[in-house]
Amino acid sequence: MNIERETSRVEAFSDGVFAIALTLLILGIQVPTLDSFATNEKLYHAIINLWPSYLAFFLSFLAVLIMWINHHGFFKYLKKISSFFLFANGFLLLMVTFLNFPTAILAKYFETPAFNIASAFYCGTMVLVSVAYNLLWYSAAYKRRLVKDEVTDDLIFKIRNAYWFGFFIYLFAFIISFVLPFTGLVICISLWIFWTILNYRM
Repeated sequence: MNIERETSRVEAFSDGVFAIALTLLILGIQVPTLDSFATNEKLYHAIINLWPSYLAFFLSFLAVLIMWINHHGFFKYLKKISSFFLFANGFLLLMVTFLNFPTAILAKYFETPAFNIASAFYCGTMVLVSVAYNLLWYSAAYKRRLVKDEVTDDLIFKIRNAYWFGFFIYLFAFIISFVLPFTGLVICISLWIFWTILNYRM
């Protein structure tokens, strides 16, 4: 198997997992259960009352989409694949598929006294996602093990520093969520703007 085909297989497999993760997020929105005497008004209010689930679905769909964009962004710099990289990539895909669960927890307990733990659980998951990205980049870029020759050292350092920055911000959001859950969640979400504008071009 040639090297280009090997990297393409890993990327194609990863794309499939990302696609499944995006699809599974909708399962967090449950169809309202009403009795046999349900009226239009009751169904209307039941649908409206699901707004935390809609919000959680939208935010997590956006998060996974941005993760996929960044995953695709640096994948084009790889010239080969290693076993370490495959395990790091597997860990990232594990966290991506797991994101559906903290999303459901966040939606269910959004308006309850347990929102602190729900927010911390969600932000803590994003910390692990950040760890996965850092491991993935380390496995590829440390001593330029897997990156193409045309990738500059400046770009390697730029992406490395961006991933480290993201980790510490996510960690801060996780810690503060126990006391200020909404603030922690906002900090966590605000990082998505940073990931959106992160430039992978040489």
